Amino acid sequence: MPKHAAQRRSRHEPVIPDKLYFRIGEVARLCAVETYVLRFWETEFPQMRPNKSGTGQRLYRKRDVELAMRVRRLLHDEGYTIAGARQVLAHENARSKSPQLPLIEGGAGSTQVQAKLKRVRTELRELLGMLSAAPARKPRATDRSRPNLFE
Repeated sequence: MPKHAAQRRSRHEPVIPDKLYFRIGEVARLCAVETYVLRFWETEFPQMRPNKSGTGQRLYRKRDVELAMRVRRLLHDEGYTIAGARQVLAHENARSKSPQLPLIEGGAGSTQVQAKLKRVRTELRELLGMLSAAPARKPRATDRSRPNLFE
């Protein structure tokens, strides 16, 4: 990467340090906004919910920092309103979630998969029957299968 490209990137998009948690002041510096702006964004963007420590201090994860930087770009650089930025983020979030694949798909192996699932279900029902069956009876005092220590 050419030197001027790296400088341009660092000027417009700071590199997020490799840490587990960031305090609100660190995130504010990375996003080039004040801390009160981040607190306001938390009320406006439901996706932005940093964890809080036992003392109530906000602890942002890397994905929270990335989201804050994305919000800043939408609002400051691209000129979106808060409602517009909220819609963009919701659309991106919905698009990024892949639909859940069906467990059994039609095709050559689906019969084998169905047979395996049937066996697993049968075994689970048997286990459930064993676990829910009446507990074994306790030995009575008249049973002589165990020696009585008090005789």
